[in-house]
Amino acid sequence: MRWKCICSYKGTDFDGWQFQPTGNGVQNHLESALSSIFDQPIRIHGCSRTDAGVHAHGQCFHFDGDWSHSTDKLKRALHSLLDKAIRIEKITSVSENFHARFSAIKKSYVYTIYLDRAPPTEEAFVWSCRDTPINFQSMQMASQHFFGKQDFTAFSAVHAKDKDPDPVKEIHSLELKQRGPKITVTITGSGFLYKMVRSIVGTLYAVGRNRLTSEDVLHILHSKKRTNKIVTAPASGLSLKKIFYK
Repeated sequence: MRWKCICSYKGTDFDGWQFQPTGNGVQNHLESALSSIFDQPIRIHGCSRTDAGVHAHGQCFHFDGDWSHSTDKLKRALHSLLDKAIRIEKITSVSENFHARFSAIKKSYVYTIYLDRAPPTEEAFVWSCRDTPINFQSMQMASQHFFGKQDFTAFSAVHAKDKDPDPVKEIHSLELKQRGPKITVTITGSGFLYKMVRSIVGTLYAVGRNRLTSEDVLHILHSKKRTNKIVTAPASGLSLKKIFYK
């Protein structure tokens, strides 16, 4: 039997999603709990690898295992073993043809910038920036350059361990909203290169601070080369929002 699971987690205390030798990847914790419940080694397959400090609202993974009880009972069993920073949102039975990674058609991330020192309750989930003027309209204008199918090499980390062989990705939507000191950037696309979302956010922030122009962004994008003008936004403000399937 194959099971599709949606989980959320606070990434602050973990070494990223992927299985780690330290034993502190989110995947480590989930596999340990499932293996204990099923009384046999269980391997899970996740959709997206989030870095250390990155959070998730809707991470998806699948695993195979025979379970004759209700999915609610499996959720309760998992929650009794998992760290409180990990929550199972939903478990459903799926076809053996389903794959959490390869069946996905697009992904959505949300990044939160806080233009001041953030409240302690929010600090772990935002990028706290200085309380200085920001040109939000310029950020919105520059964001238009990222739409569509393009080569995003310039916005990928240079030293990616698992480099994506295809730098061409399609951005379906990129929405910026500001409410008081808080700016949210929601981006949905076919896929993302290593640290691509955080690089885009760092670039838009630089535009808002008048360190880059909208024309600079377009030039960097077309150059297909990483430059030190691109600053990667911190992991704390990023959350994997949702994975879309057919």
